[in-house]
Amino acid sequence: MRIDLNCDMGESFGAYTIGNDAGLMPLITSANIACGFHAGDPLVMQQITGLAIQHGVALGAHPGYRDLVGFGRRSLDATPAEIEADVLYQIGALAAFARAQSVSLKHVKAHGALYNVAAVRPEIARAIARAVAGFDPNLIMVCLAGSKMVEAAQEQHLRVAREGFADRAYNRDGTLRSRREPGSVIHDPQQAAQQALQMVREQTVTTPEGDKIPIEVDTLCIHGDNPAAVQNAKAIRELLEHNGVTVAPLT
Repeated sequence: MRIDLNCDMGESFGAYTIGNDAGLMPLITSANIACGFHAGDPLVMQQITGLAIQHGVALGAHPGYRDLVGFGRRSLDATPAEIEADVLYQIGALAAFARAQSVSLKHVKAHGALYNVAAVRPEIARAIARAVAGFDPNLIMVCLAGSKMVEAAQEQHLRVAREGFADRAYNRDGTLRSRREPGSVIHDPQQAAQQALQMVREQTVTTPEGDKIPIEVDTLCIHGDNPAAVQNAKAIRELLEHNGVTVAPLT
């Protein structure tokens, strides 16, 4: 068995630091780097791209809604055409920093509210997929496992990485529990590690109500803005490797 560990990174902005990117980078295999719309700025994008290259971590764009104030976690009433253009713009911005350092992007993963909306609304999922395919049809599109995004990516003949979340609680329908609800974010490293192992080995996840639901995953996400992110990443990687799971980048 093998699994990719990805992390949302580069979400600092100007004088404000969010997350411990330097501490997380040695523990992951793929980095989803914010592209300036929900977080990040040109200097942060340049620095985190270089840090990922230094550690041999695969580079991915992490586009979101144009919502710095809300950190991209508020759904905006944007049309599919607007979303397609915004996502393409953000991919291109990060790709410039990658190209300047002689590497290329490997994947794209939408952020926050854009990700959650695309998981259930086909027209939004298709807008993201068109932007990814329009930029580079060889990119991998990271999609919530079992969601509308998977179908949209396949329609564009993109490679798909089905994603599970080690540090988030799930609803019975396979969607992520809203951050407004208590217990939606997992801060205990051992709990996050056990959830990661269950998803990889059993292809299931247990909801807070105790229901086991099926979930097929190719990559696991660790949120870089979680205060327990480094501890979670260490615990997850150690438990996976102890149980014979190879942690490796998406291919």
